[in-house]
Amino acid sequence: MSFLDSLENNLKALESREQGGLDEGNRREREKARAKASAPWAERLKQDPWTQNLMQQATRAGYQRRVKVNLVWIGTSLRLEARGQRLELRPQPDGIAAVFLHGTVESKSQAIDLKKDPQKLVAEWMAILDLQKKLDDEQAEKELLEEDAAEA
Repeated sequence: MSFLDSLENNLKALESREQGGLDEGNRREREKARAKASAPWAERLKQDPWTQNLMQQATRAGYQRRVKVNLVWIGTSLRLEARGQRLELRPQPDGIAAVFLHGTVESKSQAIDLKKDPQKLVAEWMAILDLQKKLDDEQAEKELLEEDAAEA
């Protein structure tokens, strides 16, 4: 490869890197602006008695179903996890969103009003957990029957 070919390849590589760098810089700026706009809502989510009430109700409802509900703060978001299902409360620039996830796939999102009782949100998530428990029980029963058939 000649010196000119090498120089040309280096210039092309630099140009493509600069183009990606600009996109990356713009993305970072957008994320920073979004975080700044969401900050008041993140603070309210952490400090509001509504959040404590939600955690107590979710824990109590899970206990009644013999399901351990894990509560985790991830950055400014609150995540409730049980049976592969998640409920994340995410601060947004215009409020707080409750996002329902199965694994990592979002299934539903809705706005949260911190002035209302969190019971409706907990009941909605518990209905999803009840359905997941039913599916898990059916799968376990099916596997048990297949195991018995294989032994016979």
